[in-house]
Amino acid sequence: MDYNLLSEEEQIEVVKENSFSIKHIKEPSEKVQLEAVQQNGLSIHYISNPSEKVQIEAVRQDGFSIEYIKDPSEKVQIEAVRQDGFSIEYIKDPSEKIQLEAIKQNRYSIRYIKEPSEKVQLEAVQQNGILIEYIKNPSFEVQMEAVKQDGRSIQFIKNPSEEIMKFAIRNDWKLIKYLKNPSEEIKELSEIHKNLEG
Repeated sequence: MDYNLLSEEEQIEVVKENSFSIKHIKEPSEKVQLEAVQQNGLSIHYISNPSEKVQIEAVRQDGFSIEYIKDPSEKVQIEAVRQDGFSIEYIKDPSEKIQLEAIKQNRYSIRYIKEPSEKVQLEAVQQNGILIEYIKNPSFEVQMEAVKQDGRSIQFIKNPSEEIMKFAIRNDWKLIKYLKNPSEEIKELSEIHKNLEG
């Protein structure tokens, strides 16, 4: 069947049944494109030069469809990460604004952000301290926020400062088990808090 001989309305019906049928339609109208991506955002893969409107509809349906969009606008990027924070993996050099949107949608999306800003790092560890595991070279402030949120996050901090170790141990002496080579002072602090507890 030659889909190009069909009327626009018939083409719309065809993509309603199977959105990927759009790959057989040469230069589909925007209406046909919109119907296809509303059925399945990933069908944008078969649309050459989709308008921003079509791109937005595609990522609203499936954030991961951004993988098939060349140079998506900030508006399209925001819609994608709002639909699924993990879709940030397919955005080249996302702005801080896009990174924050991704973290808000799914805090675990931090693992797909190369070089997140400190503000983004703080946003992630304030939601879940353990996420520091996915942050390379976190600042003192980010480390402290992570330990405040969840003391166990200290196990993912390479060479925590004495101050951070003290803070963690004062809050939970059992965290000493996560420390490599704690100083005598830290060991004593752990013992003191252990004895205070029991």
